[in-house]
Amino acid sequence: MTKFTFTEKKDTRSGFGVGLHELGKQNPNVVALCADLTGSLKMDAFKKEFPERFFQIGIAEANMIGMAAGMAIGDKIPFTGTFANFSTGRVYDQIRQSVAYSDKNVKICASHAGLTLGEDGATHQILEDIGMMKMLPGMTVIVPCDYAQTKAATIALGSHHGPAYLRFGRPNWPIFTADRPFTIGKADKMLDGKDVTIFACGHMVWQAVEAEAILAEKGISVELINIHTIKPLDVEAILTSASKTGCVVTAEEHQINGGLGDAVAQVLARHNPLPIEMVAVNDSFGESGTPTQLLEKYGLTPKNIVAAAEKAIQRKKK
Repeated sequence: MTKFTFTEKKDTRSGFGVGLHELGKQNPNVVALCADLTGSLKMDAFKKEFPERFFQIGIAEANMIGMAAGMAIGDKIPFTGTFANFSTGRVYDQIRQSVAYSDKNVKICASHAGLTLGEDGATHQILEDIGMMKMLPGMTVIVPCDYAQTKAATIALGSHHGPAYLRFGRPNWPIFTADRPFTIGKADKMLDGKDVTIFACGHMVWQAVEAEAILAEKGISVELINIHTIKPLDVEAILTSASKTGCVVTAEEHQINGGLGDAVAQVLARHNPLPIEMVAVNDSFGESGTPTQLLEKYGLTPKNIVAAAEKAIQRKKK
């Protein structure tokens, strides 16, 4: 399989903005709602071309979710936009009662997720949202890894029926999946290997790409799988790869509790218990700093993935 490189960096939130604009051209039932963060969510192009389908709700996120649920009853396809912290923690009751419980076709689109939000600090760096959203019955949860995949995921949600959560971020990040297909619920095997499997999502997929290069120099063969859809989880892909390599690492920009690692561990515990190491935030809130500083401090770097892979392989040998 091809080794991955990049020539350009863009923020994943811009991928959402472009995807939403394209959806607006394709489907007149697509509507957009924003909680006073149109520029930050890159929803300007949609607003400019489709002003009659754009609704500026203001700093009233709970009201935004309620309005979106109502629009879905009228056969509209609402995409809500605000920061991930405000998209989930602030409005969890409204999402549970008005969207998930009644299976509304609402797309909750959440930017500035995780530590890489950076200088805004712990109050805005939500690290619990994947767990919160995947626990809701019927909720689809997608965490794309770069600009291209975020655009593809946004467009795919236009024809996917049911409540969904799309998580993306603020920093410029390598674009390396532009030529790869995207299907909701279908994991993307990016590299074939035999010694250890790395399952990653979001910004951590690129960190895993860099970790694989380091491990390859050490003679360790990595199978790298991009789990962009946390729910529904591609159980078959997880079990097939884990059975082949015999040990697993998960990598995510999220709490160690409740996210991708927990989902993969649950699958393995039920079907094929084997060594697993998790690279994630270890039961901690974030703090203010640059994305690079925070990823380093909280152990979300390629070298942390390398260390986890080596540990998993040693456990396999025992």
